[in-house]
Amino acid sequence: MTHYGFNFQWMLVHEGSRPEPPNVRALDFMARHGFNFVRVPTNYRVWTTDFDYFHPDESVFESLDRYLVACSERGIHLSLNLHRAPGYCITRNDLERHNLWADREAQDAFVFLWELFATRFCGISGEALSFDLLNEPPEIGQFGFSRDIHEALIRRTVTAVRAIDPSRPIVIDGLDGGNLAMPELGDLDVTQSGRGYAPYPISHWGAEWWAGWKEGDAPRYPGVLYRGRNWDKSDIRKFYEPWLEVERMGRPIHIGEFGCYNQTPNADALRWLGDLMGLYREFGWGYAMWNFEGPFGIVGHGRAGARIQNMDGYGVDLDLLDLMLSSRVDGPAVRSENREPASDAR
Repeated sequence: MTHYGFNFQWMLVHEGSRPEPPNVRALDFMARHGFNFVRVPTNYRVWTTDFDYFHPDESVFESLDRYLVACSERGIHLSLNLHRAPGYCITRNDLERHNLWADREAQDAFVFLWELFATRFCGISGEALSFDLLNEPPEIGQFGFSRDIHEALIRRTVTAVRAIDPSRPIVIDGLDGGNLAMPELGDLDVTQSGRGYAPYPISHWGAEWWAGWKEGDAPRYPGVLYRGRNWDKSDIRKFYEPWLEVERMGRPIHIGEFGCYNQTPNADALRWLGDLMGLYREFGWGYAMWNFEGPFGIVGHGRAGARIQNMDGYGVDLDLLDLMLSSRVDGPAVRSENREPASDAR
């Protein structure tokens, strides 16, 4: 089954806080429109105190149970992701005491957590639940990271999970923030998960938390100058060539995150997203937008000029929803001209 859907940040809360309940209204919206995938990034510090990795507060995991039930009742697959892992996170890595790429304690804790989840969810159908082991490993050389270290940790973790639950679907995120495919793991029976953010001056223009978008000359698409090229659809296609090579090795590809921050002009955002998702349809890849509601989402992004329509109690970006529907391999395109006129809400 090709999976299409969204990321939900229900468990990306600060330590000391309880996870949010499942947003059943959003899940109902997804089900009505044929979306079948929810990725749930998690923060291990929510169930861990003072870096005591091996004695988690397992009552926190009851939230995961509720997410799984809510999704399964609607025919939606849940992908459980470790966004902040012992010793590593792509944002605010300075909060960690240990280094996942250098410290045995962090690596043992990482494997322990996935063994814990494998035991907890053993017997749950693979159609309902997958494990996305680690969000966006870093670039080569950062924090002492190397392909060899990463490969060894992933192989060890997959072996540990499969020893408990042999049929559990497993996902591994690309390197360098999800951008680099991993042919060195092409023999491993897992899905490789890429990202849909290139070129960053389109997807992240104006982002306050990261300055990489400043390498571009303007949030203009097509034609933004980024890393020596004026990007258009052919450049995006070239960006994914290594992923297609891995796919030819027999590994499924899924895009675990994509989206466009709300500071990019609406017309440019839609042109870029149209080309991006058009390629995903051509490749036969599923995807998950970051996120459902917020500055990257289809609801409440606040991008000036977007056509917003009230649907199921949400102010939905009508053109963006249409792009998502028309780019699915397994679903009909539902065009905006068949819907009620959009409101003037912005």
